[in-house]
Amino acid sequence: MRITLPSGTAVEVARPDGTPRVGLVVTPDIFGIRPHFDALAAGWARDWGMAVAVVDQYAGAQPADDADVAARYAAVATIDDERHLADLHAAADVLGTPVSGLMGFCMGGMYCFNSARSNRFSRIASFYGMITLPDAWKGPGHGEPLDYLRAGHPDRVLAIIGEKDTWTPADQVAKLRDLGVTVVGYPEAEHAFAHDPSRPVHRADDAKDAFARARAWLEGA
Repeated sequence: MRITLPSGTAVEVARPDGTPRVGLVVTPDIFGIRPHFDALAAGWARDWGMAVAVVDQYAGAQPADDADVAARYAAVATIDDERHLADLHAAADVLGTPVSGLMGFCMGGMYCFNSARSNRFSRIASFYGMITLPDAWKGPGHGEPLDYLRAGHPDRVLAIIGEKDTWTPADQVAKLRDLGVTVVGYPEAEHAFAHDPSRPVHRADDAKDAFARARAWLEGA
């Protein structure tokens, strides 16, 4: 079900049967909120028993052409960290669960690192999030993920990393570990190996393991 936050940001909400203990807020990849994430949210609600809210990072300003990655890179530079965090908090309010967790993918994984400065999320699962802000995404509203982690709760963060992912080089992953982030690496995995089976980099066994670990981490809050 699509709803709109008071800020005007779109959110896809999926709820399980019964009364969930954990509310899972999700910040998606660079392609944003879309039918694929609607389906993922419904699956997590059904299979994990969590209330789920997928938040549009672009706040309604997604490029019209889904395939225009250059336009999306330019759009990312306009996102404001504080506004996006406020939307993540508002989505958690909508779910209204005793415990709030956060999960994100690629760009959304980076926002998971950024959001570790918040007290709101008891556990955070970042899938292949950028550890340093890419040059193309630098803008006045963006800070560095490592700085946010350093000032926040790195111990609440699980980082799922593909060890062949050029966006997350080993020296940067070491900095996550030094800050107290729990890191799980997959030696043969590239970027975005888990959340979209249609991609050629998808690794079914690694994805299954990574999602099992993410679920256990979030449920452990």
